Amino acid sequence: MQALAWVVFMALVGAWISGRLERQYNPNQRVDTHYLDDGAREVVLKRSRSGHYLTAGAINGHPVVFMLDTGATGIAVPQDLARALDLEPGRQLTTRTANGLATAYATRLDRVSVGDIALDNVPATITPGLAMEEVLLGMSFLKHIEFTQRGDTLILRQYPEPG
Repeated sequence: MQALAWVVFMALVGAWISGRLERQYNPNQRVDTHYLDDGAREVVLKRSRSGHYLTAGAINGHPVVFMLDTGATGIAVPQDLARALDLEPGRQLTTRTANGLATAYATRLDRVSVGDIALDNVPATITPGLAMEEVLLGMSFLKHIEFTQRGDTLILRQYPEPG
């Protein structure tokens, strides 16, 4: 009975440590949206331990993890994830990355969201050489919202469409 208690205890400690490490990697696993008096929607993100802003989000209603990248022109989806999301590759493109030139395929995303901040019909690329699990969330999304960084916090704000 004592051995079983130790096994259960060690499993709980392991789960706790694993969860803690995951929260350090991505402190924005759960995203809350704040609604402001002017109708704007706001999401506040914390910087990860590695210095990046990662967050839970969705593409076409499917959960993904985004890495915000203001240096990226568009949204870059790793090829394996694109397959899992049933994204259709379009015309072949040559893109310039930090590692040089790479091949990518144009696609369109029906909906991209971080919390309740969402855009429809967003251009993106399927990037076979992108060796990561996260989706790079670049300026094809970010240029449509306001974002402000203060210390270890990034604030995303989407204002209502005029009219």
